[in-house]
Amino acid sequence: MKKTLLKICSLSLVVLTLVIIAPTAVAKAMNPSEGAGDEISVSNARAAMLLDYDTGSVIYKYNELNRQPIASMVKIMTLLLAFEHADSGLLDYDADVVISETASGMGGSQAFLDAGSSYKVNDLLQSIVVASANDSCVAIAEKISGSVETFVSEMNAKAAELKMENTRFVNCTGLPADGQYSCAADVATMSRELFSHKKFFEYSGVWMYDLTHPSGRVTTLTNTNKLIRAYKGCDGGKTGFTNEAMSCLSATAKRGDTRLISIVIGGADSKKRNAEVSKLLNYGFANYETKEVIKQGDKLSEHVKVEGGKVDSVEGAYADSFKLFAKKGGNLDCDISYEFGAVSAPIGENDIIGRAVISRDGNVIGEVNIVSCSDVEKKGYMDIVDDFISKW
Repeated sequence: MKKTLLKICSLSLVVLTLVIIAPTAVAKAMNPSEGAGDEISVSNARAAMLLDYDTGSVIYKYNELNRQPIASMVKIMTLLLAFEHADSGLLDYDADVVISETASGMGGSQAFLDAGSSYKVNDLLQSIVVASANDSCVAIAEKISGSVETFVSEMNAKAAELKMENTRFVNCTGLPADGQYSCAADVATMSRELFSHKKFFEYSGVWMYDLTHPSGRVTTLTNTNKLIRAYKGCDGGKTGFTNEAMSCLSATAKRGDTRLISIVIGGADSKKRNAEVSKLLNYGFANYETKEVIKQGDKLSEHVKVEGGKVDSVEGAYADSFKLFAKKGGNLDCDISYEFGAVSAPIGENDIIGRAVISRDGNVIGEVNIVSCSDVEKKGYMDIVDDFISKW
């Protein structure tokens, strides 16, 4: 096995948690660490959390495992399943959805959809993200799974997959229902998953838009997350309110390379809830930061040797990023080694040809795949003859 070591320069950081940012189980695992302790607390909520989006490092937690209603934050899972179906090609954003009587008749927050009329998936998803539309949630659930009941089963299956052990869904809207509950830690888990979908942010930063119905009627929808205008860097989130759950919010904000998620469940009202979320975010941005050690797409300084190919080597690049999240101040060193097995042709562009292993103090803290930047065809008979002649 071929290895090369590269010393990373000292960073002004004290690490809380180090994980690889890649589509692996490691990348999506929550990594609780010592929180803010007595430095910060919430006083107007039943539960709260503050964490780094990229690594899942927990900065602050309060009653994070307590099971309780979360109101419309249930829609985080509804949206997550919708975006996953779209990514896999099972749901087309331009597809038409015929609105059922059941969907049209939903109460609470809604887009006031017309029963029997057709709406685009894109419009329905935007109305859910912006205005928390219950009728659109039911329409999307019926489009994906045929019925709300089947869709809810998929929601619970996804929760189990994500190891959300303190969550049970009964509906796709968050309207009051016996036996439906979640917790701040589980909301954090599904929020990280949802915020990994770039399409979500195409909707979440919209403050106000007009939904034009097939009949020509227009409904003006306003974003329920007021922090996208009131808090610097806030570009998304999901609000919720019922008398039982009280005021809830999972909001994300990004400043520089650092993206944080702040969650409050059971705030007394939206103003106090927003204040608590903002206070947590302020603490996080003031005291922590993210540093990118490996950048997705960057190319290696040396080509990778290829056996049996029409060319002898191929350019390699990092398949994913690797980030460190840490408290400001202090010192950190880490090493990157490269491992390549027998790389043989044929090779397709973006095929895995090796990996970068990141370690600290002799302990591996993450890995990033290295992929080929181009195709390499296998050497044929005439190529072998030509090589022989050229060396004669």
